[in-house]
Amino acid sequence: MPHIEFDVDTELPPDRSRAALIDFTPKRPELWPGLDAKEYQVYEIGDTFAEIREGNGGAIWARERYDWSDPDTVVWTVMDSGFSKPGSHVSARITPHGGGSRVHVVWDRQPSSVVGRAVMLLIWLTRGYPVKRSLTAGLARIGSQAVTTSQNPDSRL
Repeated sequence: MPHIEFDVDTELPPDRSRAALIDFTPKRPELWPGLDAKEYQVYEIGDTFAEIREGNGGAIWARERYDWSDPDTVVWTVMDSGFSKPGSHVSARITPHGGGSRVHVVWDRQPSSVVGRAVMLLIWLTRGYPVKRSLTAGLARIGSQAVTTSQNPDSRL
């Protein structure tokens, strides 16, 4: 099973970074690069969990259970997917760092198809670069929107 670990630093404080990861509003596909709005579906949201489907088209989709019962960590586990076996998961541990936060990602996915094997190989060979790039871009986008909102109280996220 491909296992990748990496860190992403952001100017967002830990509570905003965590909130971004567990934002399951209709705007989620707009905030996170690579998420296709047609693939996005919310099944259930609880106090510390959510079941959703997201992906970026074709075979690259997953129905996952997000869990944030640990205040420092968000874990999303595959329930069903076009590319990854159930039980595969990603975790993001968020800690304060230099006025913002550091997100330590552990990516453990097992492929469930030929497409999945190709995706996993790419992720492994690049040491998680596509995942890291998407997380970095999403946090930057969310941070810039937060600045815009604080400067213009009439704007909405």
